[in-house]
Amino acid sequence: MRVAFAGTPQFALPALAALCAQHHVVGVLTQPDRPQGRGRKVKASPVKAAALARALPLAQPQTLRGEVARAVLQSWAPEVLIVVAYGLLLPREILALPRYGCLNIHASLLPRWRGAAPIQRAILAGDCETGVTIMQMDQGLDTGAILTRAVLPLSAADTGASVHDALALLGAAALLETLAALAAGSLTPVPQPLEGVTYAPKIEKTEARIDWGQDAAAIGRQVRAFNPSPVAETTLDGEQLRIYAAHPSDERALNVLPNASKSAENGAIIAVEADAVLVRCGHGLLALTQVQQPGRKPVSARDFSHSHHLLGRRLE
Repeated sequence: MRVAFAGTPQFALPALAALCAQHHVVGVLTQPDRPQGRGRKVKASPVKAAALARALPLAQPQTLRGEVARAVLQSWAPEVLIVVAYGLLLPREILALPRYGCLNIHASLLPRWRGAAPIQRAILAGDCETGVTIMQMDQGLDTGAILTRAVLPLSAADTGASVHDALALLGAAALLETLAALAAGSLTPVPQPLEGVTYAPKIEKTEARIDWGQDAAAIGRQVRAFNPSPVAETTLDGEQLRIYAAHPSDERALNVLPNASKSAENGAIIAVEADAVLVRCGHGLLALTQVQQPGRKPVSARDFSHSHHLLGRRLE
């Protein structure tokens, strides 16, 4: 099948690789190069780098509205346009251009978690599963008819990074199945149900700030959801401390820990174990296992505790 591809970040790469292996990728759309990182150096997107490495036709329009972008797609003559985390809205004339329309890989089980941050929102909410949905795109926000869904169970160890990588691979496999069924004429689009719609707005940096008045389970989900970005954070003596890994801890452990304080303010460091630092929360304890100070690399809580006197101090 003649396939055009539109994507930008790392999440889109498995799908592009899968398409190149089984289909004729006639062209790739990706976002224009933009400043990134601390140095704000202009860099190409991961999808652009992959397209150049494969010598694929490439375009980076600022917008898909207007004749220029439409002319590019028309010249490629795709039968279908695959969209994966592209970052630009597709106008009606683009949606209608390919024979089979435009298909999107969305990182949730629609209609749950429509929007920009479905992976983080699923972890934050404590969902027991997530997945990918291949949908027929329309002009709404992730409202198109469902073609395929694939489920991924979530565990208490999953992070934003681990779920991102798993769903990228799951989406690529589901996409190939969908295209095969589409070409065979055996696929029936199913409108999304009106019940169960939730939205996953973009993650704001302010959401990374830990409120130690919350229960330990909620803070643990916050830490996992925001690893690797934006990374949950707190302060120790007025200095930022980023928390890369943590999990709720059983309060019964305090009965066997020497020097542990059983009554303390929220955020107080009440015990230092061999592999974790225990912090009092609004309900329960949180065991910190990997942290980072400004300008330094992430370290284990054990190493951090060896270079700092922590017992009795308070995170805010």
